[in-house]
Amino acid sequence: MSRKKVSTTIYITPEQAERLKILHERTKVPIAVYIREGIDMVLKHYEHVLPGQMSLESTSVPPPPPPPAKK
Repeated sequence: MSRKKVSTTIYITPEQAERLKILHERTKVPIAVYIREGIDMVLKHYEHVLPGQMSLESTSVPPPPPPPAKK
C-alpha cells in the first residue's frame, strides 16, 4: 500500500514535538504517520469547502473546530 509521498516542511511547537516523540516511542508508529492522519482528519472535517461532488447525506455545514488551547 506504499504510495508516493510529497516532501513538505511543517513547524510544530516543542510541546507537540515532545508528545509525538513519546507517542512514537510507545507505539513504534512513525511520527509522519500521525501527522498524515491528522491532515486526513482536517481534510475530512473541511471537505464541504473543497471542490467535488456534494454528499446527499446532509446539507448542514459542521462548525469549525475550536482554536487550539493556549498554554
